Amino acid sequence: MTSREGHLVELVDDTGHVLGEATVAAAHQPPGRLHRAFSVLLVDPDGRVLLQQRAAVKTRFPLRWANSCCGHPLPGQSLTEAANRRLAEELGVGPVELTEVGVYVYYAEDPATGRVEFEYDHVLRADVPAELTTLPDPDEVATLRWAEPGEIEADLDVDPRSYAPWLGGVLNRLLRPADPAAGASRAGASGVPVDEAPERSGGR
Repeated sequence: MTSREGHLVELVDDTGHVLGEATVAAAHQPPGRLHRAFSVLLVDPDGRVLLQQRAAVKTRFPLRWANSCCGHPLPGQSLTEAANRRLAEELGVGPVELTEVGVYVYYAEDPATGRVEFEYDHVLRADVPAELTTLPDPDEVATLRWAEPGEIEADLDVDPRSYAPWLGGVLNRLLRPADPAAGASRAGASGVPVDEAPERSGGR
């Protein structure tokens, strides 16, 4: 955990263009610096999504339910390479074939730790077998569960504080995929809309 806070991430503008680099720790200090990230959703043959409950030692949104895996590519690293690395480290899974289903740009403040998420988040999907073998790292993951996407969306409305604030937007990209390149080009001068996801708004 601590060593990864010193890893470098790509700082980007709201169209995903690289502006520079910063450490993970620096990018997540208030007021936050927009940087490239990825969120992976593992989907079984029945359409269920694997959720992880983030470990208690996480520096941002610990013990919240989130998508299967999250992370940041190193500067210049491909999303596929970075995501498969994190799937192996967090869940003992992979490599898998990943498809980008959209980009989610969001901002969220963690009231418990004071850290900030301000991310240009590439949402990646992988279809996996029904009997997927996992070996989660307890320093990363408290527990895992499979859930129907519709049930997750409904529960986000009822009990948002149990979930990471980005999960709603990530799940939306899975259920309503769009061409990521088209989304970036549509942003143009106005930029990709940034979803404000502070805790006071329910984390959506």
